[in-house]
Amino acid sequence: MSEEFNMTMRKYLKRVGVTSQQAIEAAMREAGPGRTSGREFSARVVLTIDDLELEHVVEGQIVGPD
Repeated sequence: MSEEFNMTMRKYLKRVGVTSQQAIEAAMREAGPGRTSGREFSARVVLTIDDLELEHVVEGQIVGPD
């Protein structure tokens, strides 16, 4: 793969990671510690690239802050 491809992909994935973390943290704060403390939440991310007919699903668990 080309260097340009690698750079644009890394930049996009970094943006996804950073903005996703910010959104999760904001949702946890908004919900309040009584609803999140120590609880396990199922998370799911769906990445799509329509022109490539790609749908990639990542599922996992996130434990709420103490």
